[in-house]
Amino acid sequence: MNNDRAKVVVLLSGGLDSTTLLYHHLKHGDEVRCISFNYGQRHGRELEAATRIAHLLNLPHQIVNLTELRRLLSGSSQTDSSIPVPEGKYDEETMKITVVPNRNMILLALSIGYAVANKMDYVSYAAHSGDHAIYPDCREEFAAGMDRVARLCDWHPVSLLRPFVKLTKANIVSYGKGLGVPYELTWSCYKGGEAHCGRCGTCIERREAFYLAQVEDPTVYHPSAPSIQDLIKNDWHLPP
Repeated sequence: MNNDRAKVVVLLSGGLDSTTLLYHHLKHGDEVRCISFNYGQRHGRELEAATRIAHLLNLPHQIVNLTELRRLLSGSSQTDSSIPVPEGKYDEETMKITVVPNRNMILLALSIGYAVANKMDYVSYAAHSGDHAIYPDCREEFAAGMDRVARLCDWHPVSLLRPFVKLTKANIVSYGKGLGVPYELTWSCYKGGEAHCGRCGTCIERREAFYLAQVEDPTVYHPSAPSIQDLIKNDWHLPP
């Protein structure tokens, strides 16, 4: 980015990473619009979190209704209630169960259109180093391709940003702590209950990130969640 005030559309899921990304752009003085998507995800609580955060910061926030995607993009535990959400630390196979086919291309394409319509300069999303080992639409090649398309799809060029691509989730938490990110307002759990289950892969990743960053975890977990000590003892998998 140059020294001018950049105009940025931030994909705000309501999760830990995207909320930190939002605060990152505000720290840099950017003009920000937030966009979120309801694609029929079972963890719709994240949209409530995104709304609270955008309202707290008094930012424009658009929620796009894509619930019909649930029928088209089947086979993921995020959109199909018949598929159990994997518990314990993700490995390659369990992480694949959470993949929504081509989700990032769809959401980024709509975000790019939103940016073009509002004469914004950038679309920014919070893919990080822990994503692109498994998720095909978080790979460098994919992002580079989307960036090229975004620059060519309209007379008003838009660029794609991924400021956290070289960071771990723990790095993001550590950085966000310094920015004053209200992590207690964010939502990660794929099960979408009243409290974070503390057992699914995203909850384990969240807990591990706070632990490794040595930042106090403000998240409310379900009473049945294993203790952090048990998770560490069992190499971040659920105790027997």
